[in-house]
Amino acid sequence: MAPNQSVIPREGFVLDAIINLTKKYALNPKYTLPIFLFMRYTRKGQDLAGDHHKLFRILRKFLLWGLLYKTNNYLNWGVRNNWVVDKSWVWSNEVALVTGGSGGSGGLVVQGLAERGIKVVVLDVIDLTYDAPNNVYFYKCDITSTKRLAEVADEIRTTVGNPTIIVNNAGVARGNTILDGTEKDVRFTFDVNILAHFWILKEFLPHIVKNNHGHIVTVASIAGYQTAPQMVDYAATKAASISLHEGLTLELKHRYNAKKVRTTLVTQGLTRTPLFTGFGDDSPFMFPQQHPESVADGIVEQILSGESEHLIFPKSYHILTGNRGRPAWFRAYIENGTKHLMSNWKGRQVTDPNTISASDGTEEPAEDVSKSGVLV
Repeated sequence: MAPNQSVIPREGFVLDAIINLTKKYALNPKYTLPIFLFMRYTRKGQDLAGDHHKLFRILRKFLLWGLLYKTNNYLNWGVRNNWVVDKSWVWSNEVALVTGGSGGSGGLVVQGLAERGIKVVVLDVIDLTYDAPNNVYFYKCDITSTKRLAEVADEIRTTVGNPTIIVNNAGVARGNTILDGTEKDVRFTFDVNILAHFWILKEFLPHIVKNNHGHIVTVASIAGYQTAPQMVDYAATKAASISLHEGLTLELKHRYNAKKVRTTLVTQGLTRTPLFTGFGDDSPFMFPQQHPESVADGIVEQILSGESEHLIFPKSYHILTGNRGRPAWFRAYIENGTKHLMSNWKGRQVTDPNTISASDGTEEPAEDVSKSGVLV
């Protein structure tokens, strides 16, 4: 099941707080069933139900909805985890690999896993921005270069061990329109945001499959369900990441018979990291900016649960996951609301690396790398 989180999130009393309260109490048979039984089968309760018949009907509905909600959660857990429980997790023996883990949400994930005694490998193009404990191993690596990644992967396997947890977190955003973005802009965005996921998996997934033990976390974005002007290339890569997660889950089950390997998809919205500087926020109650700690804690807790999940931050963004199947007039209302989101976007500016790897592993001067906002 999903990890436990505070009822009132860091972001304050926003829509997620109401959703959490509803799930924790109103849709929880642990609370509604005893009250229902008391009002239905005791003399005093029957008198109370007679005096407050509307309230009793509401209680009965919440009990029914709660039972359906719990049943739905159980079925979701079963299919996501192939109805198999993996009790072989020993955190001191696990090795986690986090791309883009030098700072931001990725850095917080690294620190959260390290605090649990897990050995954590960080792949990033910038140095660590925090003091790391001895069980964190940093490798400066351009994950878009298959040649460099292969070299680093061999060193990791020799020095640290085979990763059993992979968090594909690194990502970039350019913030250009389709016509303004250069070929290098588009290719770099796809290289980092989605193609590197494949290269990471090709290096480290075979060991995970062989041992039928591991956890693959794909950090996508709610933009994978709903794009906006000036982020089409970014959103396209995040939609591809969602498909990668779904396809990987199927292949683990039906092609590799690795049913204990867990897969988690993360689709977060606007987060308080440098990547989102200047990003529009017109609905702070319904779609509040997420603290990076909220996203990182959710990822760490999910890994520690040893179970697969789809994490959405904030939960209110569930409304967008099925938007493509809704009527055109409804979709248009949502889509048109994104027109100003990127108007004042500045994003975090890259200071390192000074080069972008070509597809053959050689290095080319990065003529406009300073325009790249990197999510790390």
